[in-house]
Amino acid sequence: MKFKAQDKQNQLIENITVHHLVVGVDIAQEVHVARAVSFRGIALGTPIEFGNHREGFKLFERWIKDLLKTYKLSSVIVGMEPTGHYWFSLARWLVAQGIEAVLVNPHLVKKNKENRDNTPSKSDRKDALVIADMIKNGYYSPVRFHPEAYEELRILMANRETVTKR
Repeated sequence: MKFKAQDKQNQLIENITVHHLVVGVDIAQEVHVARAVSFRGIALGTPIEFGNHREGFKLFERWIKDLLKTYKLSSVIVGMEPTGHYWFSLARWLVAQGIEAVLVNPHLVKKNKENRDNTPSKSDRKDALVIADMIKNGYYSPVRFHPEAYEELRILMANRETVTKR
């Protein structure tokens, strides 16, 4: 039985309950920015900036735990755009910690920027908030990691392409 796109989106929306903390992360090379919202899209807490390394991820995890405790929530879902390769380490770390990690389409993020505050302005904090909004509205897909051999092959092919262009 095939599901229509709306049915799939409805299922994704239903996955997010009143007990969820929804976190959007704007991914960057060195410093990520995260914002949190409730299942209704109400901004919670203050934004956080954290490094793309183990210490930064632990700071991010403490921020999440503090928000869960402050707002008496029991579940968390963290979303990000799969731009470049900078999201891999955070997504792998989140999954290893048992935190649900999801991806949002970068093109949809760009289209939805005006929905939050009616301006086309861009900032890392706004992008993180837009990503969180998109997750609560069901515009996300689960993170899927390919087998290690596939990852290595992808890197080798990218390197080959770089070398052959010279």
